[in-house]
Amino acid sequence: MEVSLIEQGIQLMFVGMGTVFIFLTILVFAMKLLFRLVTLIQPPVASADIADDELAAISAAINYFENDK
Repeated sequence: MEVSLIEQGIQLMFVGMGTVFIFLTILVFAMKLLFRLVTLIQPPVASADIADDELAAISAAINYFENDK
């Protein structure tokens, strides 16, 4: 018995969608694993000590660009 063109198209669609789903699932787990490895290797960065005048300059620059619209 010969398989119709529609059945072949549906079969190909499911194979393609399954392949993409499996690839994306593997990608998600790989990214989670990479995140855990990076956090184990590199400790969290401590906050930098910023002088008051530097903080004022940064705040003024942000305020200037936000109100420039």
